[in-house]
Amino acid sequence: MKGEILELLINNYHDFGPTFATEKLVEQHGYIISAKTIRKWMIEHNLWLTRNQKLKRAYQPRYRRNCVGELVQIDGSIHRWFEDRGPKCTLLVFIDDATSKLMELKFVASESMQTYFISTKSYINKHGRPLAFYSDQLSVFRNHGCKGQEILQSTQFGRALREVDIQLICANSSQAKGRVERANKTLQDRLIKEMRLRNISTVEAANIYVAEFIKDFNKRFEKKPISSEDKHRPLANHMELDKIFCYKTDRTVSKNLTFQHNRQLFLLEDIQQTRVLRRKQVELCEYPDGSIKIFYQENKLKYKILYDRVEPEATNQVAQGQIVLENKYLSDVLEYANNRKKELPKIKRSSHAPSRTHLKYMTV
Repeated sequence: MKGEILELLINNYHDFGPTFATEKLVEQHGYIISAKTIRKWMIEHNLWLTRNQKLKRAYQPRYRRNCVGELVQIDGSIHRWFEDRGPKCTLLVFIDDATSKLMELKFVASESMQTYFISTKSYINKHGRPLAFYSDQLSVFRNHGCKGQEILQSTQFGRALREVDIQLICANSSQAKGRVERANKTLQDRLIKEMRLRNISTVEAANIYVAEFIKDFNKRFEKKPISSEDKHRPLANHMELDKIFCYKTDRTVSKNLTFQHNRQLFLLEDIQQTRVLRRKQVELCEYPDGSIKIFYQENKLKYKILYDRVEPEATNQVAQGQIVLENKYLSDVLEYANNRKKELPKIKRSSHAPSRTHLKYMTV
């Protein structure tokens, strides 16, 4: 009987599981045998693999790129880099795919749009523009609320890279960007101990030391590329990094020469140039250091912040009579501002705007 059942299993149920095969043997052929026995026979004749025998998914190795600057992997590693001597922080790592060469290290408070702006700008100033960056799917790089090509085009970081002609590629898994993941593990071992020996306990001191560490690290671990060609490109004449690597948003100017951004009311200087901007859009640029500039086309506009709903003590409050001679529209503006204060609920600053909490950790 065993031989007959095995022949049925091999011919008809070779890809069935033991329990399912047992059910079909009863229904179709009238053989009543326990699933445990069927499983044993199937394992003996390699018709079924145990959980331990089943092969896990194998990730095929991806060969290195041929040239330096062809692909640069980027990632942020949150860790206690100063052990118990300082606060927990993040290390932004830029590593070349062709050579495993560390290109840029920057200690920051967290992975954010503004910290990546600072680090990427530093990278380009040192090495030039690579062909592509390879990252994970952090919201800085990928907007998960969009679909298709809009995913990479809807983030501020993606917009900045397009302006400097650098392609942004997002990995589907951590294994795909194994080069930078393995580098993070090495850094969490070697860099931490090197800083311990030097008693480095602050972000500022660490960012000064990393230049020395990168030089020593690359001397030990850098690989020889297949091609000696360097794919990094110099900046074009029209590319201004300071203006590109910042948070940009368009705002419509009201008839009172005002507009709102992030719970703040902005008032443009009342001159002939700005009077023609009523109902037109201006570009607001917020920089990593927290400063804000307003542009219309290529012209920089002067402005004042009349009030700040979140940080009123930080706003330069002015008396109405003090400015009325300079701006005849101020009465209307202040009336509008007071009405808006009463209407708007007391809520926190928008989560979509760039965070400024990282500024105390930055070194530009």
